[in-house]
Amino acid sequence: MTTHSAHSGQDESPILPASKNPQDFVIATLGSHSALQILKGAKDEGIKTLAICKKGSERPYKAYPVADEIITLDSFDAWDDQLEEELIKRNAIVIPHGSFIAYMGHDRVKKMKTMYYGTKEILEWESDRKKERIWLEKAGLKLPKVYEKPEDIDKPVIVKFHGAGGGFGYFIARTPEQFYEVKNRKYPDQNDFVLQEYVVGVPLYIHYFYSPITKELEILSFDKRYESNADSIGRIKAEDQLAANIHTSYTIVGNIPVVVRESLLPQMFEMGDRVVETSKEICGGKGLFGPFCLETIVTRKLEVLVFEISARIVAGTNPFIEGSPYTALKYDEPMSTGRRLVRDIKQAIEAGRLEDVLG
Repeated sequence: MTTHSAHSGQDESPILPASKNPQDFVIATLGSHSALQILKGAKDEGIKTLAICKKGSERPYKAYPVADEIITLDSFDAWDDQLEEELIKRNAIVIPHGSFIAYMGHDRVKKMKTMYYGTKEILEWESDRKKERIWLEKAGLKLPKVYEKPEDIDKPVIVKFHGAGGGFGYFIARTPEQFYEVKNRKYPDQNDFVLQEYVVGVPLYIHYFYSPITKELEILSFDKRYESNADSIGRIKAEDQLAANIHTSYTIVGNIPVVVRESLLPQMFEMGDRVVETSKEICGGKGLFGPFCLETIVTRKLEVLVFEISARIVAGTNPFIEGSPYTALKYDEPMSTGRRLVRDIKQAIEAGRLEDVLG
């Protein structure tokens, strides 16, 4: 185990190991979402790995040899001071992903003493839809219209419930009456929602990476989601859909790789640049860094509208464990988003700049 540098200041920042050897550290994450990709990326970079699994979900992390160690919890609520002490002893750096944020919650993440890759402050802007919209508008991005109340609905809207995991529960409403009919029948207890203009176009998810070490923004890959019966319903005749009383569902079940037309890339790089720069203004300090995703719709006129941002690694990067066409253009080796973020940590450790990549 390495020696640690003195802790200066009055804040609760973790005491950082003084070592510049990446092999003195462990990359840790919850066993879910994109953990296989993250742990594989760490192994490829020569860093030890740890999967923290809920009891009963260990199988993939045993079947695929990506975890040097597995810690099993009865539930993720069992993440406590004792576990944090174990992680700190191991010099573990925790990598957040979508399930990590959902299971842990922003308040618990903020209080973590374990080393954490990314900016914790940005989570408030990502998780609050009003703040998120302020951020994206301030960055000069084009957004779908949002309706203040159901009575204002005058065209199709998609109703999104706060915290809906993987699109679960989203539905389309064309009128106030239709909204209340579906909402009161299927989601009577759900009152935290957003009414977003339904834009017809291609859903496209842009996977970015910004490094505070190299100061470079990269586009690593793109995907579109395969959303339950929303993507399979077209195989059923309209009359049969009506007869079967099928309601469209947007629950995400998988991800499909996409290569975009090259003429869109300059605009997409610029969008990412503006999001990163604006993040430094709104939350101060380091702003957004590491992997993030702009969730967009591209219309028939090739307008790119942004309807959401994910300020960490997204599951849409999972098809690219061996790299994408875009990482192949930049790197001479397979480069997933998981490996790219671990390389960022590795470069920071070797340069004595670990603090620059920790929240």
